Amino acid sequence: MRNLSTFSKVMVGFIAGAFIAGSVAVAVTPDMPPTKVCVDNRTKALYSATNGSCSKTRTLMEVAGSGVNVESIAAAVSPSVVSIAVSAATGSGSGSGVIYRTNASSSFIITNNHVIESAATSGSVRVELNNGDYEKATIVGRDSTYDIAVLKIERGNLKVITVGNSNRLAIGEPVVAFGSPLGLSGTVTSGIVSALNRPVTTGSFGAESFIDAIQTDAAINPGNSGGPLVNGTGALVGINSAIATLSSGTSGSIGLGFSIPINQAKRVVDEIIDTGKSSRPFLGVNFDTSYTGLGAKVLRLVPGEAAEKAGIPAGAVIREIEGKKINDLITAIVRVRSYAPGETIKVTVDMPGGGSKTFSVVLGRADSQ
Repeated sequence: MRNLSTFSKVMVGFIAGAFIAGSVAVAVTPDMPPTKVCVDNRTKALYSATNGSCSKTRTLMEVAGSGVNVESIAAAVSPSVVSIAVSAATGSGSGSGVIYRTNASSSFIITNNHVIESAATSGSVRVELNNGDYEKATIVGRDSTYDIAVLKIERGNLKVITVGNSNRLAIGEPVVAFGSPLGLSGTVTSGIVSALNRPVTTGSFGAESFIDAIQTDAAINPGNSGGPLVNGTGALVGINSAIATLSSGTSGSIGLGFSIPINQAKRVVDEIIDTGKSSRPFLGVNFDTSYTGLGAKVLRLVPGEAAEKAGIPAGAVIREIEGKKINDLITAIVRVRSYAPGETIKVTVDMPGGGSKTFSVVLGRADSQ
């Protein structure tokens, strides 16, 4: 199990696990009537609705709480979920995936890069469908920057998952996780969105993945990697990628799971399917890794790239991106990579000579690893 870290000082680990003979486990909670709540338009936090209405800064929505019909969601989503077994010279492993596109003869599956990277140069990848059939899979492309990979199998007309909108998630909203924890295929667990925009970085130095993560307390364990996180309607909102573990190395769910938002993953997946490779947004700065204050300090600018074009000077300290506070360089990188190349973002900095200034930056493009 590879290590990753968050700046909340919680030790976190990738969730690839050992392959075991499949069983089925479903966690279902009793149904409860929907509750009307107000979602803060900026923070996405939930508040009680007074007389069924909200203020202008909040949006009214219905939340079914833990009483979402998990049984119905499981029946609708499970046919789109697969188990993945990897064999390579460096060892074997397993994970999960979800069917994203299909045609008459083949299908594309989303998973995590860390699930299949050991077989990227040699080895084999096998997919087990929901009905128990096995198919050999090929790696279409992978992006370690986002911990995303796409597989292809030569079987068509499979059930694809409905893609949702992760930008509309609210803290406290119910979600359901699917996958094969510890090789137990067909496992379904439920919980809520515990936090949004949680900066998480994974992998080894020089090959890190940066995730603007959805945090959930839905039970996620080794082997859930690459499986779908869906909302109360069964629509895909995230790709399960990492869990927090105790510093003693104890593995298993402690209510801190992290998923890649589907709006971020979808762009990468579509690029891989269409071209075999993917890109990332490029701010065009080198950060000062020795800086210990709040924010991310720009050490130098990449000539001709986005930050220099926008007028951001070397020595500036980035404090906000699109209104979200930046407390360290990891958060800055994660926030930038949550956008797409070519998008325009507002970057607020503390200027080297004093004072604060906001710049409009058109993000450049760089090839992902």
